[in-house]
Amino acid sequence: MIQKVKIEAFLALAEQYPVLDVRSPGEYGHAAMPGAFSFPLFTDEERKVVGTAYKQVSREDAIKIGLDYFGGKMRHMIEEVECIVASWPKQYLYTTADEEGKPPKKTVLVHCWRGGMRTTAVAWLLDLYGFKVYTLDGGYKAFRNWVLAQFELPYPFKVIGGYTGAGKTPVLHELAKRGEPIIDLEGIANHKGSAFGGFDGVQPTQEMFENRLALELHKIMQHARITDGIWIEDESQRIGLVNVPHLLWNTMHVSSLYFLDMPFEERLNHITEDYGKYSKELLVNAVIRIQKRLGGQGAKDAINCLLENDIKGAFRILLAYYDKYYHKGLGLREDNKEPIIHIPCATVSAVANSQLLVSLQEQQ
Repeated sequence: MIQKVKIEAFLALAEQYPVLDVRSPGEYGHAAMPGAFSFPLFTDEERKVVGTAYKQVSREDAIKIGLDYFGGKMRHMIEEVECIVASWPKQYLYTTADEEGKPPKKTVLVHCWRGGMRTTAVAWLLDLYGFKVYTLDGGYKAFRNWVLAQFELPYPFKVIGGYTGAGKTPVLHELAKRGEPIIDLEGIANHKGSAFGGFDGVQPTQEMFENRLALELHKIMQHARITDGIWIEDESQRIGLVNVPHLLWNTMHVSSLYFLDMPFEERLNHITEDYGKYSKELLVNAVIRIQKRLGGQGAKDAINCLLENDIKGAFRILLAYYDKYYHKGLGLREDNKEPIIHIPCATVSAVANSQLLVSLQEQQ
């Protein structure tokens, strides 16, 4: 049996059953529903041929061409789904029986771009074979509309601030270990948030970043204890190559800021240890990317320090620049209704500083 459901129901089902994204590999590679399997009905080239026939000849001609491609793939597609469901946690795999006396069926979810012919074709095949199939009304486009709507909600953020090197991200992770609800923007963006933050991997596309972020927010609002708020790190709107959605960033910007205030030398030691492991070439290139803002002499001095293996000296220059930049951002918060709460911290210790935040929260 095939059942079409709205996006909210589809997302609830996706927490239990595998999602098959039947769009082309190119569409999936650009952005997808987090956790969905790429299960293309057509290759990128096949999709192009079918789409051209649809636009330039007729719908019927496009369907015939599509059937030529589809027919030879049916067995392989069934076997691929069997492999997917075989690896799925068994407690989530089966739906309840559709009719009294009939056994439960293995369940899968299917969507394409708009919930049209590609979804219909794959759902028909899987239903014919014996799967319980749910399809998404409106397809991936409906999911994207849902994603954008999530950023309009009034989230109860508690923003962790502090100058560069204050160890804000480790504090955030330590809060998560304590069971506190958090949103890790840098983790979702796969970037540490500065010119030096993109050394460890490839970032998602803007669309995929938004998809992941919206789903994380949704899961927290649905399942987590949020009476005391959601911890999130203070960020510039731009994190590497992606941007925090404007409406969500505005919500962050007017939320209470918990500022981790610690000595400059403590932060310098921490950031030198954190970034000093990278090659000179990576570090020099990062300095070059910010040389206009850093100033010609500052950039030259920092690069010379790096070339002379004085990593700490280079970061002393860079940290002073980032402190000035962050201080300017703090000034923009002065007219906010929510306060800036300064928290004196002796060291860059995620355990100790997360405990300070939790203790302060308990007192409020």
